[in-house]
Amino acid sequence: MSVSLEVSEHIAVVRLDKPPVNALDRATRQRLIDVFDEISERTDVRVAILTGTGKYFCSGADLKDRPNADKPGDFLGHNRLTRETGNAIRECAKPVIAAVNGPALGAGFGLMAACDIFLASEDASFAMPEINVGLAGGVSMLRTLFGRSFTRRMFFTGARMPAAELYRRGVLDEVLPPDELMPAALRLAQEMAAKSPLALAYAKQAANMMDLMPQRDGYRFEQNITMALSKTEDAKEARQAFLEKRQPVYKGR
Repeated sequence: MSVSLEVSEHIAVVRLDKPPVNALDRATRQRLIDVFDEISERTDVRVAILTGTGKYFCSGADLKDRPNADKPGDFLGHNRLTRETGNAIRECAKPVIAAVNGPALGAGFGLMAACDIFLASEDASFAMPEINVGLAGGVSMLRTLFGRSFTRRMFFTGARMPAAELYRRGVLDEVLPPDELMPAALRLAQEMAAKSPLALAYAKQAANMMDLMPQRDGYRFEQNITMALSKTEDAKEARQAFLEKRQPVYKGR
């Protein structure tokens, strides 16, 4: 299977597993959509990690599975599937950590950008190389990560940037030796999974909405969430555990 899913202790680990470079064909995209939709609805999952197997995170679109321009509707169907792959991750009800273990190119770079938190191996590199094969990539994705000039530089040149450069520019949260990447991602996921699952899900929803709303409306949206959460059993348990100096036991209600 091109994408595997393992769940343990409220953490889902999603692995791209399509040797040799984890390229995205239509079947792999559909599998990613299905997996993240499943994660959204699973009550035993609070946090997800997306990573790759082998030396690549994801090399981008599989050029052997390009749409047929002579077949009416094929390109539109392909493009819709491409958009929804990222949307399934971005709109996942649970926070998603990207653990980028190697090159993340084109659509693979887009997969990372759809996640919430970015960790990367020192071996990782990033590019939008579509210009090199006569195509155009996703500048709409790049502009969420970089300033105007660097976005256009990457978009127009297809230049590959090392993880250290993205860390210097404040895009990556951490850059780690290869053997420390997954342990670090799991530690972060465990820290997040220890929170109230209701609060965590609402926090993900609020973070996504803040990307779209003016500050005044966004803060009111967050206040409404806080008011609703304050009436839950989990919030009462969190306050009681704090007063009693113990770890809270959440029930997700």
